[in-house]
Amino acid sequence: MVSTYPGKKASALSDKTDNHGWRYPAALLAAFCLLWVALAIAPLFRQDWLLENLLVLVAVPVLVLTRHRLRFSNFAYSCLFLFFALHELGAHYTYSLVPYDAWFKSLTGQSLDALLGFERNQYDRLIHFLYGLLITPAAVELFAHHGRYPPTWAALFPMLFVVSHSVIYELVEWGAAFAFGGDLGQAYLGTQGDIWDAQKDMALAFLGTFVAVAVLGAAGRLPVRQR
Repeated sequence: MVSTYPGKKASALSDKTDNHGWRYPAALLAAFCLLWVALAIAPLFRQDWLLENLLVLVAVPVLVLTRHRLRFSNFAYSCLFLFFALHELGAHYTYSLVPYDAWFKSLTGQSLDALLGFERNQYDRLIHFLYGLLITPAAVELFAHHGRYPPTWAALFPMLFVVSHSVIYELVEWGAAFAFGGDLGQAYLGTQGDIWDAQKDMALAFLGTFVAVAVLGAAGRLPVRQR
C-alpha cells in the first residue's frame, strides 16, 4: 500500500494548507499555559509536582523552538495537548492520588473502581497507555519528515521510538526514587505496592503505540516508501 501521508513537503507548507497556519497550535499552547498555571496552584505534593514537570519544561519549549523546522499536523498537536493536560492533572494530585473514582461516584453514585474490579488507583496506568497512543502520531510525523521507509520499518520506527522513551522514563523514576527516597521517592515512583509496576507501565505504553500505529497504518498515514 502506498502511503498518502503528506510528510516533509506538506509540513513545510502547512501554514498555507488545511492546517490553517499557526492559530490552532498557538491556541492549544495558550490553553495549556492557562491550565498549567491553574494546576500549579497548591498541588498536593509540591516536590513531586516539580519532578513531574521536568518533562513538560523540556518538551514544550523544544516543540516551540523547533516549530519552523517541523510543523506537526493539527491532529498530532491535539494529541500532544491532551497528553500533557492529563499529565498535569496527575502532577497536581500526584498520580496515585488522582480522585477520578470520587469524581465518577459524584456523577453516577457508583464507584468506578468497584465496577471494574480495580484494587488500586489506575490513573498512572491510563497515562502510560495514553503516552503510547497520543505521542505516536507526532512520532510518525517526525519520521515522515525525514524520509520514507519499507512498510515494516515505517511501523517499527515510531513504535520503538515511543517504547524506548517509556523505558528511559522508568529508569528515571527508579533513579529519582533511589536519590530522594522517603515520601518524595515513593510519590514519584507511584508503584502502590506493585512489584511489577514498571513492567506493566512499559507494556501499556507499548500497547498504546501499537494501537496508534495500527490505526494510522490502516488509514495510510505511515511514511511507507513507494515501490
